[in-house]
Order: sequence, then structure tokens, then C-alpha cells
Amino acid sequence: MQAAIALVEDPDLPDTALWSYVPGPDFPTGALILGRDGIRSAYATGRGSIAMRAVAEIETVQAPNRPEREAIVVTELPYQSNKAAIIERIAELVNDKKLEGIADIRDESDRDGMRIVIELKRDAYAKVVLNNLYKSTPLQTTFSCNMLALVDGEPRTLSLKQGLLVFLDFRYEVIVRRTRYELRKAEERDTLLQGLLAALGDLDRAIAIIREAEDAAAAKAGLMDGFALSEVQADGILQMQLRRLTALEAAKIQQEHAELTLKIADLRDILAKPERVRAITVTELEAIAAEYATPRRTRILDAEGEIDDADLIANREMLVLLTGQGYVKRFAADTFAAQNRATRGKAGANVKDDDAVQHFLGCRSHDRLLFFTDRGKVYSLKAYEIAESSRTARGTAIVQLLQIAPDEKITSVLAVSEFTEDEYLVMLTRGGYVKKTKLSAFAQIRNKGLIAISLEDHDELRWVRRARSDNTAIVGSRSGMAIRFRTDDEQLRPMGRDTRGVRAFKLAPGDEIVSTDICRRGGEVEDTEEEEEMDGLPEENCEKDRGPWVLVLTQKGYGKRVPIDRFRIQKRAGKGLMVTKFKSGEDNLAALRLVQPGDQFALVTERGIVTRQSVDAIACQSRTARGVRIQKLDAEDTVVAVTLVPPTLVEEGEP
Repeated sequence: MQAAIALVEDPDLPDTALWSYVPGPDFPTGALILGRDGIRSAYATGRGSIAMRAVAEIETVQAPNRPEREAIVVTELPYQSNKAAIIERIAELVNDKKLEGIADIRDESDRDGMRIVIELKRDAYAKVVLNNLYKSTPLQTTFSCNMLALVDGEPRTLSLKQGLLVFLDFRYEVIVRRTRYELRKAEERDTLLQGLLAALGDLDRAIAIIREAEDAAAAKAGLMDGFALSEVQADGILQMQLRRLTALEAAKIQQEHAELTLKIADLRDILAKPERVRAITVTELEAIAAEYATPRRTRILDAEGEIDDADLIANREMLVLLTGQGYVKRFAADTFAAQNRATRGKAGANVKDDDAVQHFLGCRSHDRLLFFTDRGKVYSLKAYEIAESSRTARGTAIVQLLQIAPDEKITSVLAVSEFTEDEYLVMLTRGGYVKKTKLSAFAQIRNKGLIAISLEDHDELRWVRRARSDNTAIVGSRSGMAIRFRTDDEQLRPMGRDTRGVRAFKLAPGDEIVSTDICRRGGEVEDTEEEEEMDGLPEENCEKDRGPWVLVLTQKGYGKRVPIDRFRIQKRAGKGLMVTKFKSGEDNLAALRLVQPGDQFALVTERGIVTRQSVDAIACQSRTARGVRIQKLDAEDTVVAVTLVPPTLVEEGEP
């Protein structure tokens, strides 16, 4: 209606101007339209093919007598799709093993709406299954537009503008013909009223003519001759009831005659002025729109054939966990509320006896995850592309998401929100080599991966961290030693992706690197000979320090905070300093992380037990202290990884 009104006001409007009023078809079944090219073709030429897709969401459902599982829930179908036929088609593909990952399908539609639940197997990747459903079933289809109409008795294919103009021509014709009809009826009525008024003006003579007449025909003839009336007017007088001879009835007839006189003048004016016909058309179109308008059902996506998932997914704080056998899962950070230290924590993964958690990191749903392997390659994946799971779910096999070679093993995972030019990736190998490469060099990673570092024989890429040139790196070894050095161009010059790097740490025989992190500010203590004097500071001074600290965690669940300034900055390839002593000879260093006041961290054990705690609750001690118990562990369990929980979006001032 709005487009038609716009054409009434300006018939020369171009087709493109009408698209703002009519963005596309609105189908009664809702669903999605993929892209606007098909719509524009149909509206410009009268022919076009519009790609349509069902509305489907990935949910966690609880089926009767079954544990929670992920499911694809379809709530809207493309126009003219048959629900029963779609369900039958999906079942057929599953039975023929042409569609993997589906455990069950059921129709839960009721009077509140349509709902098809496609329950997935535990190891299925929901997005892959959904894409296969779109490809193989009528959940995604095309609607062919052919705007063919009979115009003046001939078939014509009409564009949007042509169709609206033909419609408006018809509306103009309707209004003109209706006005002519109303004018004719008004004139006929007014003619009759004029006859009645003439008779009422000389009522005695009219009555005398009627009384003296021998029959109705003679009375009619007498009235026609006596008052100069037409036959219709004379018949009207003869049929007039006696009650209409009263003065009140005469006044009503006079009033009706006056109103008809005005109406006739108005109707004649409409027929004489086309602009009045157009104005009436606009008024009627507005009335139609007001009475019949309903909210739009069908949504139109800008990118044809693609859905920008990021626009449909909340950018929440998440935790990502990866096991040694290659099962990855994602769950909300608020799944684990902050706990007191020395508690047992909650199960964060259903880990098999022959598997163990190896990587654990905090991120947001929209972050890009970089997966680095022992062979020096890097693969990329959006965080939300990892299926969100419950705490105890096993997760999804990483080989379903990334094209990793069978003999490759993921050794480091990194979350990146933005690939900036002033940031670098600091990579550290098991053999103690380190290098720095621009973060922007990893912005575009193909499906088959990208070479991140060149390795010597028998060496492996193990740790990757983000850094700037004015930062320092701290590297810890299993025996409890650590070295801190600058990441500026003098100590660590930038290198290309396919280079090896330089020596970072001089390890003792039998020792190996277990952790590294980047310090972004504070604690700029240069290399001196006063190490023991600095370490001798009392612990109460440590509590007054406002960070940053090095969070030290051991495999047996002990930990502490150590001010970063207790680690003097050395040159690369040194022996380092002691970072902790151990409660027992069986304990080893598990991780080092740089933390600030108010930070929260989550640690995970080999068996998948997760504990989330506040940094402020951890004791601040010297480098040579043994720490306090952070988490109670079973006899054969050990801490394997720690990650910082990302700050909330509100804290960062985002909307």
C-alpha cells in the first residue's frame, strides 16, 4: 500500500525507490530469505528465484529417559514446504547413512506453533549437521517468482512498478465507475424528491386531481399535466403515504433534497477532476493498510546463501576445553561460580579413563580461536562454531571441525578478538626456541592450516602467547625455575612465519618447559646481582603490592601469587630463577599466569574437574615459598591447565 501511494504521488518513481517500501515477499509460513538479488530480479523484470531457508536453532533438550543432548529445533518452514514430507526425507537420509550425526527426530508441533526436534548424537557437530540438512532436504529451497497477469485481456509479465501501476489504473476505474453509479442514483432520488416537493407546495390541487380521476392512469396523467412532472415523479406522488403530508415529513423531504444537491455537486466534481480521484485512492489505500497490516513474518538476510552467525549469537564469556584425544567443548563461564580455595570444584568434562584435559582457555563467543599443533601449523575456528555443551558432556571431536592430520597434536590454543598490527605472537618450542611474529600474519588462515614456525627435527611447538614490543615474557620449567626477558626488537626481533626463532631458556638436564605468559606492565626490575636481597622482602610488603602478580600453580593443587618485580629481567638463554618450592618430591610446576587485582581464573585437572576462583583469595608469597592448597585433588589427579575468565562486557563499557 505504501508503494502504491508513493506511485500515486509520483508515477515516475524508479523501481529501486519502490524496493524500500516492498523489501521482499512476506510468506505466511515465515522462514528466511537468503539475499536480495533474487528479489530485485523479480521486482525489476517480473521473474526471479528466491532462496528460502527454514528457521532452525541449536538447543539443549531433555528427551524422556535420556540425558541432555544437543538438538536442532526447526520452528518455521519455507513457503509451500510440507512438514511431514520433510521429516520423512530426513529419516530416509539417516537410514541410508547419507546424513550422519542424527539420533532421533520427532514432531512436537502443537497449537502454539510448529516445532520439529532433530536430536543429535553426542559426538555430532550441530552446525555441520544443520548445513547438511539445508543442502539435502527442503529445509532450504527456492521460490520461483513469475509475475504474469492479464492486462487488457493479454498475458503480460510485470515488474513491481508495472504491477502497481496496473493496480492503480484499476483503482482509478473503480472509483470513477462507483462515482458515476452514485451520481445516477442521487440524481434519480433528487428528481423524485423534487416531484414530491412540487406536490406538497400545492397539496390541495394535487389531492383534487387525484380525487377527480377515474383511475390511477388518469390520476398520473392529471398530475403530469397539472404540475409538469415526469412519469416517475407522478408515480412517486401517487405512492406517497398520507403520513408524509405532515409538516414534519415535508421538512425532512426538503432537507434530503438539500443534501442530495450538495452530494450531486461533489460527485460531479470528482468526475471532473482526476486529482480528486487520486486523492480518494490514497485515502482508501491508507484505510486498507490500517485495517489489514500485520507484522512481517519472513526475515531477509543480507548475504545471499550465508548466515552471519555472529549476529545471532550473544558475545558471552565462554570457557573452551580440549582433551588429549582431541575432544573439544565450549560452555558458559558462569557455569562455574567462584569458589573458595581448597575445594574440590565441579566436573567440567566427562573424560574417559584413557583421556585427559590438555588445553583450557577463556574467550568470548565471537572470538577467533587459533589452534597451534606440535608440527608448527596453525588452524582457525570461530568460538561459536564449537558446540556449546553441558558441564559433563564429552564434547566434539576436533577432527570434525579442523582438517588436522592424524599424526598432528594440538599444543596451544589462543583466542583473538581483533588482528591488530601492533601485536605479536610469541611462540615457544619444547626445545627452548622462541620467536615473535606479527599477529596480523595469521588473520587469514585457509582450511588446511598455515605454517606458523619452522622446527628442527624432534622439536615441537608447545606454547603461543600474544605480546607487544614493550612487554616481557616469563617462561617456567617443570622443576620450578623461570626466566623473564623482554619482547622488544633488541631481545626478540620480529620474524616471518616460516622461521625457527632463537634460544629462550637454558634448561638443566632432565628439565623441560611447562608454561609461559606475557607481562604487559609493571615490575620493570633490571638484571642485578641483588637477587637474594630482593627475595628477602617480608610477605606483608607483598600484600600491599597491587599487581601484576605471577600466579604459580603446581600439579598437586598448590599455588600462590608472587609480585612480578621478584623476577628480575634477564637476557634470553639464561638459567633463570627459582619460582617455587614444592611440598613433596612428586610435585612439579603446572602453570604460570600473569594476573591483576580482581581477576578470576579457572583451573582444570587431568580428569576434567574445574575450579573457578578469585585471584584476590590466593596468598601472596615470595618466590621460594611453597604456596597454599588451591584445590583438593584425588590421589591420581593433577592440575594440567589454568585460564583467566574474561571480564564481562559491561565492565568494558560495551553495550
